[in-house]
Amino acid sequence: MPRRERRAQLLSSALEVFVAHGYHAAAMDDIAERAGVSKPVLYQHFPGKLDLYLALLDASCDTIIANCRAALESTQDNKQRVTAAIDAFYAYVTHDAGAFRLVFESDLTSEPAVRDHVDRVTTECADMIADVIHEDTGLPGAASQLLAVSLVGMAQVSARFWMANQDGPLGREQAVALVSGLAWRGIRGYPLTEDH
Repeated sequence: MPRRERRAQLLSSALEVFVAHGYHAAAMDDIAERAGVSKPVLYQHFPGKLDLYLALLDASCDTIIANCRAALESTQDNKQRVTAAIDAFYAYVTHDAGAFRLVFESDLTSEPAVRDHVDRVTTECADMIADVIHEDTGLPGAASQLLAVSLVGMAQVSARFWMANQDGPLGREQAVALVSGLAWRGIRGYPLTEDH
């Protein structure tokens, strides 16, 4: 199997094991077995369990950040932007094979490299949102950043809560509408002009 395909196969198997067992309980033996390879083959691609975990975390973080960017670029209407950005987090927790658990529910957040990766999601998404807030409201950078981090936090926490209670009465569309409605009612209070 070509190296790139093998790496993708190993990452897919590792994701299943890490999501099912968490970092500490996952074993390289289990990952190799799930992938149908020997442990030496696994170690040819990833020197250790942390390297493998960080590779998965990188991909997961990149996905969330790209989804947030696409949401912000999908429209010039700020109300729709808020909804699209919040929905990006709900879509991620719903559709990504449990990868969101690596980012939002990691049992390894005391590891500085993991913490840096997880913080990157909040920082990069908030930076993009802060730019929009600043451009549209004229608020200073620090104020725009604080509002943006608050919106990202609202999206992350509510999406995780909704996912954990998915057997409840709220579907994804309804949950996104409720949370984005709350966010929009707050953020629209900072207009630079009536056009924004």
